[in-house]
Amino acid sequence: MALPVRIQIPAQPLEQYTTEELYARFRFGNADDIKYIADLVRPKLQWRTQRSHSLSVEEHVLIGLRFYASRTFYQVVGDNIGVDKSTVSDVVKAVSIALANKFFLLGNMPNTIGVIDCTHVHIQAPHERDWDIQLVGDAELIITNCVVKWPGSVHDARILRESALYRELQTNQPDGIILGDSAYPLLPWLMTPFLAATTPAQACFNTAHCKTRCAIERLNGVLKRRFACLNYLRVEPQGACNIILACIVLHNIVDYWTCCCYVTLYFYKMFCHITKDALNVMKMTITNF
Repeated sequence: MALPVRIQIPAQPLEQYTTEELYARFRFGNADDIKYIADLVRPKLQWRTQRSHSLSVEEHVLIGLRFYASRTFYQVVGDNIGVDKSTVSDVVKAVSIALANKFFLLGNMPNTIGVIDCTHVHIQAPHERDWDIQLVGDAELIITNCVVKWPGSVHDARILRESALYRELQTNQPDGIILGDSAYPLLPWLMTPFLAATTPAQACFNTAHCKTRCAIERLNGVLKRRFACLNYLRVEPQGACNIILACIVLHNIVDYWTCCCYVTLYFYKMFCHITKDALNVMKMTITNF
């Protein structure tokens, strides 16, 4: 594979953008967060950046983030950033693989209790199809387990049954439960709603189950709004799997640090003297993050 060639990319690409411009283009509003992602994938990408005229790791990450954040073609991303179409294709592939390899380090599987569901990602090449993605998330909308390898025609229950998560939890039952909808079987560690609630108690259970399980619906929505490429991918299935995993890793990075910021803000408010205006500024910063 030929090394990507630099074409009119600024020497310090992060410094040219404001916080708002960074978020609008790359879904990360803080240059330090993008540098963190670059450090995360640096061991895998460093070899691509050691030749003259090659893109830096940071530039690789920016091109990848721009593609993930947009619902557009490699050509359009290349025109916006200043590299050719083939370079964007090579970079997105390399960054996606590097990030996909980090998923199991960022997740907390397999004994994380949460909510489970599948979501569809439409793939164009080599022919039109849907890809079924199994996600397990927690209350903070962090993805703790995923399965990215099944076509959309496969039933949710089969995807779970064939997964490493299922085998692990069948063998080592966790101290808690995962909530799933009626597409899943009732298991000692997987709680599903009553198909037909015939008593007030059952109706109350279904209501509580629904309110709790809706976290996975919010997670699916946040993931696809944050990384619009997941609404329609124009790549082959293997490349699509890597891109999907990369977006999941990036989603976890955003939500993990956002969660940490809110906890820090809470304790800072409780134990430190801070003005109301300063609190509002901090809240706005976290929201934009």
